[in-house]
Amino acid sequence: MNDLGSIGPVITIDGPGGSGKGTIAQMLASTLGWNLLDSGALYRLTALAARNHGVDMENPQALGVLAQHLDVQFLAQDSGTAQVVLEGEDVTNDIRTEEIGLMASRVATLPAVRDGLFQRQQSFKDYPGLVADGRDMGTVVFPEAELKVYLTASAEERAQRRYKQLQAKGMNAKLPELLDAIEARDWQDMNRAIAPLRPADDALEIDSTAMSIDDVFNTIMNAAEKRHLVKR
Repeated sequence: MNDLGSIGPVITIDGPGGSGKGTIAQMLASTLGWNLLDSGALYRLTALAARNHGVDMENPQALGVLAQHLDVQFLAQDSGTAQVVLEGEDVTNDIRTEEIGLMASRVATLPAVRDGLFQRQQSFKDYPGLVADGRDMGTVVFPEAELKVYLTASAEERAQRRYKQLQAKGMNAKLPELLDAIEARDWQDMNRAIAPLRPADDALEIDSTAMSIDDVFNTIMNAAEKRHLVKR
């Protein structure tokens, strides 16, 4: 598939929430047979592992070590949501609880955890290749990536997508509130002091507002083919 040695190339998919980067990352990883990294889940996984192992939430050093050595896999699924396996157990739903979300917010503020997760993320780079999904994959974690994608869409379109997802799950939602939340998260992500959300200087920027998932997928695959990362 590539001739980049035993580690393999990296494709990063960065962008704001609701842009479709998780779904696209899974499609790419599944099609190419590459490793998958959902970086957004790592703080929740650190929190869950800390709870499971009785690690003190007031001990940054111990939490940092735990983060650096997380035994986790992300497995692409047809549902569009990656299966998350921690220490051999499916924790896809466990990491989405309110308790773990609150714990994740706490550990995310700790430099020792951020440093540990930075090293853990880099260890996902392995043969035959890696597709990394997040907000700073191409700018901070894998600046050497062979293909960097910045996937976005209008806030209105992303709110509509989220609204339809929630409706499909039988959950109540109000479109104006979803839009407000997305715009607030965008502002927060783009203005944070550490690793703000932005396209890498050499990123392929894709606005998916008027594109289908297949259109986005083919655009990225064509770019990867031009860089001799894949063959179709």
